[in-house]
Amino acid sequence: MIPAFTLRSRQALVILLVFALLLPAGVGTVAGQSFQGAAGTVVVEEGTTYEQVDGVAGAIVVRGTVTGDVTGAAGTIHVTETGVVEGNLEAAAGTVRIDGTVEGNVDVGAGTVEVGETARIGGSLQTGAGYVSIDGTVDGDVRAGAETIAVGPNAVVGGEFRYDAANFERHPDATIEGDVIRDRGLSGDFGPGFGVGFEGIQIPTWASVIYGFLANLLLGALLLFAFPRFSTGVADRVAREPLKSGGVGLLTLVAVPIALVILLLTIVGIPLAIVGAIAFTFAIWIGVVYGQYAVGAWLLGNAGVDNRWLALLVGLFGFALLGAVPYLGGLLSFAAFLLGFGAFALGLRGSYRSRRDEGEPGGRQATLEEATGGS
Repeated sequence: MIPAFTLRSRQALVILLVFALLLPAGVGTVAGQSFQGAAGTVVVEEGTTYEQVDGVAGAIVVRGTVTGDVTGAAGTIHVTETGVVEGNLEAAAGTVRIDGTVEGNVDVGAGTVEVGETARIGGSLQTGAGYVSIDGTVDGDVRAGAETIAVGPNAVVGGEFRYDAANFERHPDATIEGDVIRDRGLSGDFGPGFGVGFEGIQIPTWASVIYGFLANLLLGALLLFAFPRFSTGVADRVAREPLKSGGVGLLTLVAVPIALVILLLTIVGIPLAIVGAIAFTFAIWIGVVYGQYAVGAWLLGNAGVDNRWLALLVGLFGFALLGAVPYLGGLLSFAAFLLGFGAFALGLRGSYRSRRDEGEPGGRQATLEEATGGS
């Protein structure tokens, strides 16, 4: 007979599993003029040189020079006209726009990818997106899968142009030195239908979506299993106070990275900032899952159904489908994230206050179960 899990054993199991999930991702550090970690906005100012940018952010903007690679995930990634990336640009984002120079390869998956008139890519461009616009210079090959691909009058492609798109528009003044080939093998079978290749291995969109869905489902199940009352409290808070939850989520997303940067200014604070960046990155993931779970719980609640496991499944699956909708899907997903992130932060603050009040002289020390909202 398998013994029942106690709250402590459930929470210990979650910590171990989360550690196992995060271990392959490595540890972010800050060395010299580099950025590695998580932030609301990452900006390489004009006249500034960074060795590399590798992180998760609301926006990554390159106005100066990055001597290495720019990698990560963001809502928006923009290499401005004055921006120079001497290495490669490899990222996932809602929107990627290049108006400056990327001397290496560009390998991105996004809702929208735009290569402006003033842009130059020294290597190849490989992308999967809902919409791709190329009106600048690509010295190497182009591999693109999208709903719509537009090649503008100023476009110059030095190599082969291999694509798959429902709508392909090529201006007569565009220059493509190599062959133009429609390759239906670039498309996946999910949503807009495109694939993104990395290091010679093509990863279709449906596989990325399924992987993300399963990873979120695993984390959500672990959270509901280890912290059932706390998780229910997050969903209830989103339903009762959506504006407050969303506002706190936005404030936390902006304020925490600023605090981490301030910590970096002191030698003593550097280790704390590194640990804080790792914790903040994981908290963002929790916020994403909690937000989608809360929306699922709200929808089921309006239908008179009270089942947290079904709410998790409905929320995650619904937002996975919304991810196939350009612009609107990303906007709604970000709004759900802010709701979940804010409710999560408010829940942690409430747990801390409860533990502090119960621990004061004359008061009873709060148990671990009470502090975390477990049952």
